[in-house]
Parts: sequence; structure tokens; C-alpha cells
Amino acid sequence: MAREIVLDTETTGFEPQQGHRLVELAALEIEDFVPTGRSFHVYIDPERDMPPEAEKVHGLSSDFLRGKPKFADPQVANAFLDFVGDAPLVAHNAGFDRAFINWELNTLGRDPLPEARWVDTLALARVRFPGMHNSLDALCKRFKISLAEREMHGALIDARLLAAVYLELKGGRERSLELVAAARTVVFGTLRENAYGPRPRPLAPKSTEAERAAHAAFVLTEVKSEMWKSSASDLRRTQTQDQALPTTTPCPSA
Repeated sequence: MAREIVLDTETTGFEPQQGHRLVELAALEIEDFVPTGRSFHVYIDPERDMPPEAEKVHGLSSDFLRGKPKFADPQVANAFLDFVGDAPLVAHNAGFDRAFINWELNTLGRDPLPEARWVDTLALARVRFPGMHNSLDALCKRFKISLAEREMHGALIDARLLAAVYLELKGGRERSLELVAAARTVVFGTLRENAYGPRPRPLAPKSTEAERAAHAAFVLTEVKSEMWKSSASDLRRTQTQDQALPTTTPCPSA
């Protein structure tokens, strides 16, 4: 199965070159576009103040973040790199997240995560919906993905939403349904082939011989139409022919 990592970040601002830092990092493991349940999530002490405009977006205050692990701590940098491994990284507006993560890695003398590893869902959305609003919120609404649990931006909830959006953008749900339908077709086809032998020709009648004789007699004596009398005579001839044919029974499967 194809392993990928869907991730999201929250920060103190827009530009790491201007001194802004990561404050939250979340990553979810997916296989074939479906979350496996494995995740990585951490709040990070940015070692600086939190601008009010940034706090309004994600709700993370300086007081809340003070004392949280720093990016350099093993439970952040090392644990994150161990979790993502060599899997492709999926992010919305991936250049933003990549810039902050690589800035933090660079300050530690660690290798950056190369651009070739990143899948940008914003770029995918722009190809599929050119000229439309393609924010994460807009895509969730377009794909009817519930935003009920999302009161503010948060890396973990946004990563979960993005995993669902990515599934839709890649057509994973439709492919899953097609695979299920194909599997059912194979199973049902196998069961039918094993349960029944060749279809007998001609098929055995559902009515009894006595019922067919009574019907023919009724038509000949009670119905005045010559057409129905002719049909009754044909029926009697067919019954005589059927009695002369050998009985055919379904063959058991091998």
C-alpha cells in the first residue's frame, strides 16, 4: 500500500525569515488515501511572543505555549522525522508548511525535506477547480465534509480534514467503491457457478399435469373464442411432446 503523511502547522506569522516560528505540528499517516489511525501531534514553545492576529486564528496564546517542548527537543524534531520517514508529505499550500519546517530543521543543522517529496493539495484543487475558491474550508464545503468540530484553526483537526479532502481530490472514494463492487461481482459469480449446474432445456413447468389438463378442458368447453380453443389444442400437443422428452436435472458442481 502507498504510505503518505498528511500534515498541517500553526505558526506565529507568515514568514520564518522575519522571526516567526512553529507553534503546532500535526501529521497523520494514510495508506491508499485512508487514515491508518497513526498520528503525530505536538504543541511547540516558539520562544517568542504570540502576535494577537495569529492568536485569533488558532487560539494558542503565549501563556499556553510557554513550557511546551521546543522544536529542538528530541520529542519534537527527532520524533517527527522518525514518524514521517521517507513517505511523501501532503499539505495544503505546501510551500508555507515546508518553509517553516525546513527553517526549523536548518537551525538544527538537519537536512531539509526536499520539495520533490511534497504534494500540494492547493495545486491539485486549482487544477480540478480552476478559478474557484480553493481554501481548505471551501473544499470541505464543496465535498460536503463536516466542519462541525472545527471552531478555530488547529493543526490536528486541519490535518484530519485535509486527509478527507485529499481522498476526494484523488478519487480514492470512487476507486474504493469500484473495488468493493468488483469483489462482490467475483464472489457472487463464483457462488453462482459453484451452486448450480447447466441450465436445463426445456425448463420444467411450474404447473402440474392435472392443472394443465383442467385448464385445457375449460378452454375447449367454456370459452367461445376460436383463438383460445386453438391455443388449448396447441397446449395439449405441447404437453404430449414434453412427456416424450427425457427429464433433465441440474448437474451438481464439481
